[in-house]
Amino acid sequence: MNIREAKEEIIHTVKAYTAKDEFGNYEIGVTHQRPVLLIGPPGIGKTAIMEQIARECGIGLVAYTITHHTRQSAIGLPIIEHRDFGGQEYAVTEYTMSEIIGSVYDQMERTGLKEGILFIDEINCVSETLAPTMLQFLQGKTFGNHKVPEGWIIVAAGNPPEYNKSVKEFDIVTLDRVKRIDVIENLPVWKEYAYKAGIHGSIISYLDVKKENFYTVETTVEGKRFVTARGWEDLSQMIKTYEKLDIPVTEGVIAQYLQHPKIAKEFAAYLDLYRKYAMDYNVEDILKGQVKDGAAERMASAPFDEKLSVLGLLVSSLSDGARECFEIDGYVEKLFAVLKYVKFLPDLSEGLSEALDMEREKWEKSNQGKAMEKTEMRICLRLMQTLEEYVKAVGGGADFDGVKARFNEAVAMRQTLLEQWKQYFDHAFDFVESAFGESQEMVVFITELNASHYALWFIGENGCDKYYQYNQGLLLGERQQMIMSDIQSIEKELSFLS
Repeated sequence: MNIREAKEEIIHTVKAYTAKDEFGNYEIGVTHQRPVLLIGPPGIGKTAIMEQIARECGIGLVAYTITHHTRQSAIGLPIIEHRDFGGQEYAVTEYTMSEIIGSVYDQMERTGLKEGILFIDEINCVSETLAPTMLQFLQGKTFGNHKVPEGWIIVAAGNPPEYNKSVKEFDIVTLDRVKRIDVIENLPVWKEYAYKAGIHGSIISYLDVKKENFYTVETTVEGKRFVTARGWEDLSQMIKTYEKLDIPVTEGVIAQYLQHPKIAKEFAAYLDLYRKYAMDYNVEDILKGQVKDGAAERMASAPFDEKLSVLGLLVSSLSDGARECFEIDGYVEKLFAVLKYVKFLPDLSEGLSEALDMEREKWEKSNQGKAMEKTEMRICLRLMQTLEEYVKAVGGGADFDGVKARFNEAVAMRQTLLEQWKQYFDHAFDFVESAFGESQEMVVFITELNASHYALWFIGENGCDKYYQYNQGLLLGERQQMIMSDIQSIEKELSFLS
């Protein structure tokens, strides 16, 4: 299955393993809760989905790459205890608590979460001295003398032997005690993640043209040549940062992430072309409705690769803008909830300070934002910053009306941004329509928008007549209805603060 299907299956497993009967006992006894064993090529997102699953299920997560550990850190250090057997004292070797089990208890104490996932990566690449320990771990859910706490589900991951010479095959006895899931790379699924994660548009557009280069591993006389999903994502981060710093992204830089000379060279050439298209067509002007003379005609007669690149530029810009709108929308919604709570409290300063402390606690429990998605992290940081400003303002003599005036500024900023990007979506459709009409290019444009989580959110929340016209009401379906019902407009409740 692909990584999205694997994620759904693990979520179902978590729900099943943590389900309890009317007496508070687990529906599936701990002894029958088979560890999940994910087997798949490197760099396809096995570790990333663990973080997503923990967030979505509201449980803890402790993750270890077992190849970084020695036998001592995995099972604990030996200590000498004295025991009385048959009236005679004997020295007995026992072990301190495993660092890994200790981390589980630390996580439980820090977050208050009694259930979670213990994720062990590269489990089939351990040293000879650790191999028996890993078998014991999978079969008996223990490290040394210490069991994994009840409520904690074991998920292990490993690579197939063709990707790693250190891989050790598990015997049938072990495999018969695990829930094995084989995962394969899948570009369409990764693209959905890529839009949500803000992967650089050049990468998404390039892979639309060169799908075969998304994931490849080759063995040549000169050694391994490979490109992975992880490589594309890390390269995206570097490209974005280099662009901000005005540092050139050379073929040499690209080859550090795409360790396949031919693909690295090809993508470097495409990146230059992608930037040329961005300048030639000026996507920012297209979104503003200020299309260059002849741009639509040039687009209509351009080679298909060029068409895909420009459509990719448009979708990436719209997706990034929709993400920005999502962040400010979530921020204003959370800020409104705080003001709604503190409005009738006898001490405004105390109420705002309490709300700020709650956000800080949430931040700390998420390991200072590391367990949050990037958008959630940015919303949380922005909210804490604003609450700090409100607390200072009240300390300086501001009353509720003064705080509300500041809040209204945030609401106005949010409204301006939403209206701006609604126009940008309309202008993008106007340009694609003028160039192609109801053609396969329009289908590509619609399909790419449907792959973007934030673009779909924005359309579902703010509407886009031409999207619905060309989409024929079929592509969103039930998902659109869920978005429309789940996301409530803040304007409906703003009167409460008046």
